[in-house]
Amino acid sequence: MFLVGSLVVLCGLLAQSSAQLAGLPLPLGQGLPSPLDQGLPSNPTGHLAGSFTDALSDGLLAGGLLGSLENIPLLDIIKSGGGTSSGLVGGLLGKLTSSIPFLNNILDIKITDPQLLELGLVQSPDGHRLYVTIPLGLRLKVKTPLVGNLLELAVKLNITSEILAVKTNQGRIHLVLGDCTHSPGSLQIILLNGSTPIQSFLDSLTAILTKVLPDLVQGKVCPLVNAVLSHLDVTLVHDIAELLIHGLKVVIKV
Repeated sequence: MFLVGSLVVLCGLLAQSSAQLAGLPLPLGQGLPSPLDQGLPSNPTGHLAGSFTDALSDGLLAGGLLGSLENIPLLDIIKSGGGTSSGLVGGLLGKLTSSIPFLNNILDIKITDPQLLELGLVQSPDGHRLYVTIPLGLRLKVKTPLVGNLLELAVKLNITSEILAVKTNQGRIHLVLGDCTHSPGSLQIILLNGSTPIQSFLDSLTAILTKVLPDLVQGKVCPLVNAVLSHLDVTLVHDIAELLIHGLKVVIKV
């Protein structure tokens, strides 16, 4: 009889506890709509960053970036003063060629072996923009009678593209290109072939290339980035854009 009474009391306590728990608020995170219900990516911490940079890289290569860099008429541009007779480049080139006349004796400058290196990605502090670093490597082969043989230079340059997400009045979302420019101080020019030309010639040539080359490369890269963005996979664009619009973190593996 004692056991039966205890059992009744225990059942009553359990029923009372269940009723009290039913009235308590749910633990944090339970009962909230899933990311999919909110229109956000189902896996915002997955491999979006890697997929995005891979797609950009593939698009740049498929779009003929390397061929367009190789075909820059660098010699013609340098000898014409960078395409302007009154601008900074033209003024610099005029001073150099007047003080060092043998710059006019450059026989040829060709861009060879252009390479697209691994893209970098960072997110703005507010979470609404991505900055893609596009590192490029190439070689310059310079022919001049002053050196006596072929002069070869290695060049590295980073182009930085700002990516933003926009949503139209119709609810369509897409990625657009914001600022796109060469990263300050990222240009590196190194003598490769081991020969030692006249130092003043090398210094003057480097000064000209520093003024001319980044803008020329930027002019090839940035329009192509814009074109690639418009042809990315729809699902990838949606997932990235939704994160940026809501200022959510894009997980970027280092």
